Amino acid sequence: MAKEYQVLTKDQTLYSSSLIRLPTPRFVVFYNGSGMTEESCILRLSDAYQSPEAEPELELKVRVLKIAPEANRELLEACQSLKEYMLFVEQVRKYAAFLELNEAVDRAVNKCIRDGILSDFLSKHKAEVIAVSIFEYDEEREIRLIRQDEFRQGQQNILRNQVHKKLQKGKSPAVIADELELEPEVVETLIQELRKELFGSVL
Repeated sequence: MAKEYQVLTKDQTLYSSSLIRLPTPRFVVFYNGSGMTEESCILRLSDAYQSPEAEPELELKVRVLKIAPEANRELLEACQSLKEYMLFVEQVRKYAAFLELNEAVDRAVNKCIRDGILSDFLSKHKAEVIAVSIFEYDEEREIRLIRQDEFRQGQQNILRNQVHKKLQKGKSPAVIADELELEPEVVETLIQELRKELFGSVL
């Protein structure tokens, strides 16, 4: 932003006593991922500060707008290019549900060209669009898989802690399995993991 203002004020002297008027900035992110439930939200730079303040001296607010068939319809109707881009992304997701990603993107591009969705742009830049779309969708899918794995790991840690506490109370694996409504094999696996973590500590 500082660089942008530097360009806008390059023909004016910064040492004048007169106030230099600057264009009012607006920061917007169009989000077309699957991890946002609300239509819009505000992200603040100050949310990342180690010591939160009621009125931070440096702040940046960015409005995030969800771009999807069920969200921000007024905006999509007002901006045809944005609407068509959203439709293209939806086509990619539709085909990616049952095809390899590169084939899904290729089919989505061809269908959109036939249907008049971003047809001029897609026809001129087909190869670049396919390459970028594959990268972006791969990244989104990778993040989703990481989050799912983190959730499963969290659930696993909770179960392991529960088993540990019950073992410390002298309960047998069979009783623990019954109380936690788990298969005995699952409990035995968790016990083995605990033993490895505790390097032979008595459980």
